[in-house]
Amino acid sequence: MKKNIISFDYAMKNILRNKANFGVLSGLLTELLGRTVVVQAILESEGNLENKFGKANRLDLKAQIDGGEIAIFEVQVNRQSDFFHRLLFGSSRAVVEQLYKGENYGKIKKIYSVSIVYFDLGSGSDYVYRGITEFRGVHKHDMLLLTKKEEQFLPMQTLVGLQNAGIIFPEYYIIYPERFNEQIRDRFYEWVYLLKTDSVESEFTAAGIQEAGEALAVEKMSKGDRINYEDHLKAVRVREGETESSIYEGILIGREEGRAEGEAKGRAEGLAEGEAAGILKTAKAMKAKGMDTRTIAEITGLTEDQLVYLGDSQVQRI
Repeated sequence: MKKNIISFDYAMKNILRNKANFGVLSGLLTELLGRTVVVQAILESEGNLENKFGKANRLDLKAQIDGGEIAIFEVQVNRQSDFFHRLLFGSSRAVVEQLYKGENYGKIKKIYSVSIVYFDLGSGSDYVYRGITEFRGVHKHDMLLLTKKEEQFLPMQTLVGLQNAGIIFPEYYIIYPERFNEQIRDRFYEWVYLLKTDSVESEFTAAGIQEAGEALAVEKMSKGDRINYEDHLKAVRVREGETESSIYEGILIGREEGRAEGEAKGRAEGLAEGEAAGILKTAKAMKAKGMDTRTIAEITGLTEDQLVYLGDSQVQRI
């Protein structure tokens, strides 16, 4: 049995910030990261404040998880050319905001950036990408590891033997639900299925997914909430339509400008060639009448050297 739910972007803005529904985000992170994760609090961010005024193309949510680590969830509906730059800015800001002036850098906790993207970004073909930092030797190609003493500054759940020195750096996940072929291979695939279809199957067992089915069920929405949700979907469709129209209009304008530029260039080149041919013809006629080279050069603008070689076989060369 399939249960229809509201879109995840709307849920992030209106439902998942509620502490009673933290289990949904915890489940998604648990399956994505491969370890049990518990969302402890939702933190305010610049994006959160902006989204209170109803921006429909991008929604983000920042959560504190186990050991003080931070997860940044983001849903991006429309295209954005500087998307990767903004990912870097968002994670960097989350790092900086952890410290007060004078505090030790060892207090910085790991950042997980999870982006759910509903448009083509980059040239890859997979539907889940992971970005991590590694330090490898330029000559020996070995991975730089932390010492036991340095590992003491890591969150407790990561202390499993020697660690990659880049483990404290932000970790990025980009999920493309639209690319998913809907073939369920493990429990995380169930979450990708949810993100693509806005639905949950009764047999799904992924952490938090049945909780998502209950908390986000469309059928449980009040009449007022349903109206607000439909308004949201309409706003998203309008924005997508505006984006597609802008792209199409840009292509048409580019074609027209290119055609006009080409025609103008062709006319200019044709006129220049015609003028040059006319000058050559005039110079030949003047030379045939016996006029001296200097006079012909002054009248036509050609150099005396050019006129020396002016003959029937040299017209194109000149």
